[in-house]
This record gives sequence, C-alpha cells and structure tokens, in this order.
Amino acid sequence: MIVDRQGRRFRNLRISLTAACNYACTYCVPDGKRLVAAQDELSAEALVRGVAYLIEAAGIEQLRITGGEPLVSPKLEALLHGVSTLGLRDISLTTNGQLLTKKLPVLLNAGIRRLNVSLDTLDATAFRRIARGGDLATVLDGLEQARAAGIKIKLNMVPLRGQNIDQVLPLLDYCLERGFELRFIELMRMGHLARDGNSFQQQFISMPALLELIGERYEYQQADAPLDATALRYEIPGHGHFGVIANESVPFCRTCSRLRLSSTGWLHGCLSSSNRHYVGDLLEKPRHQALPALQGLLMKALGDKQEVAFSGGVTVMKIIGG
Repeated sequence: MIVDRQGRRFRNLRISLTAACNYACTYCVPDGKRLVAAQDELSAEALVRGVAYLIEAAGIEQLRITGGEPLVSPKLEALLHGVSTLGLRDISLTTNGQLLTKKLPVLLNAGIRRLNVSLDTLDATAFRRIARGGDLATVLDGLEQARAAGIKIKLNMVPLRGQNIDQVLPLLDYCLERGFELRFIELMRMGHLARDGNSFQQQFISMPALLELIGERYEYQQADAPLDATALRYEIPGHGHFGVIANESVPFCRTCSRLRLSSTGWLHGCLSSSNRHYVGDLLEKPRHQALPALQGLLMKALGDKQEVAFSGGVTVMKIIGG
C-alpha cells in the first residue's frame, strides 16, 4: 500500500471511458465544440486490466466510470462486464443522462445501482444554453425510469452566477421530492477557467452564498460524511439531504483519496497538477512485470496531490474524468 506523509492513499479510482461527449457545457469547453474520442483510446480490455492492476498495486476499493460521456462509448458494456468481476466494493457511473433511457438495461444487467447525473437546470431554455446539446425532457424521463428501477441517484449541479442561480431551489425541491441527493459543485478553475480568472470570478458562486439561499426556504444541519468525502453533507429534517462540493470555500485536499485514469492511459493523481503518468504500455505487460513499474508511477502520482488546497489546473475536465 502506498501512503504519503499526510496519510493519504488511493482508494477511489475514476476512469474516463472516453473523452467524447454529446454536450459542450459552457464551464467545460469554451468554444462550444463537442469533444470527440481520441484516436489512441485504450480498449475496454486494457482498461479492465488497468483496474485489476490498480486494485493490487494501490488498494483501490471503489470505481466510478466517467467521461466525457461514458454512455456514448461503444466500450461501455464490455468495460462494465469486466470490472464487475474484480471484487470492488462499489462501482458507480457519472452521466449527463441524455442516453440513460436507452442504456438503462445495460447498466442494470451489469449491476450498477448508483448513478451521478449532471443536471444544471430544470428550465429547458437555460438547459440548451448551458449544455449546448441534448434535451431536458429526455434526461428527466431517464431519471424517472432509473428511479423506478431502484437505482440510487445523486444529481450534480454547477451553480453559475447569471446563468442558473435561480434554479438552486427548484432543483433542490425536485430532488427532495424524489429521494435524490443534490450535490452543488463549486465552479472549478479547470481548463479555460484556469487561464481566464475574470470569467471564473464572474460566474463563481461560493458555498456560503448557496447555503444562505437554501436557508431562506429550509432549515438544515450538517450531517456525517466519510473522512475522504469531497462533499460537505447537510440534512433537511423530514425532507432529505444535499451536499456541497466546496472546492474553493472548504478545500478537501488533505483527505483526497482519488486517482484518475484517462481513456488514453494516463494516470492523474491530482486535478490541480499538470503532471500525468503514462501507464498504457504497462497494461500490455504481464502482471509480474507491470506491477513494480506501476507502483513507482503511483508514488509519483500521490506526490502530485496538493498539500492544502486546489490551485487550479489547465487540463480539461472531460479529458480525465469528473
């Protein structure tokens, strides 16, 4: 097991199945162009092998499949089948929900029982303006079908000043009524927002501002959360829970246990570091050759983590997984 001087280790792995996405969200890509799959993306078999090696080399316990948008990838079913045999404590998936109705049988057959769905507004016009793709009604239908199938759902919302701040309470009401848990994600200094501080500041909404707004309608109290959780969790007695991933307001770097594997075979130990470590070639080697080299790269990746707080990263989030 690899542990740093702050006692951090890698427990949670996030795999970007593909960089391709059917959205071009304003806070992710600046020019409105949808990202496409890289020519050198790893096969599903190589990614499964990577997960198996990382379980052994780093002690990975939980896996989240991300993108881009994982439901657009033709590798989805093969990857799900492969990782479901590895004995992980939990496997979940993050999606924008646009293809959820179509892919729900695949997810259920693979044993997926937990989804994070990105949804920034319940207003159809604002949805088109922010996502620059997709259809709100299709996403909402997918959410209802997933709920009826017994899948546990968290919604991820990125509040943006001047774009969807009026949707904070409607989305919270929507989630509380359906037993979903809403996660507000503070805007992150990633990609173009790391380079354009003015744009970031113009759109950023802090956790205190969010809590003040929520407090106008609901009484809430802080609830328990795992030590390495990224979200501060709150309970609205008699209604349900919500969370805030307060990357700027209350940094969680000191307890971060996340490791990311890109669709092209790069390990990222920290979103706030431009360092990355190529493991694609190791995934073609037998276990006894791959593991020693992989452990060396994992030590470097763990060393990339910030000591205290996120300071920004120029890498586009969709390339390395959310």
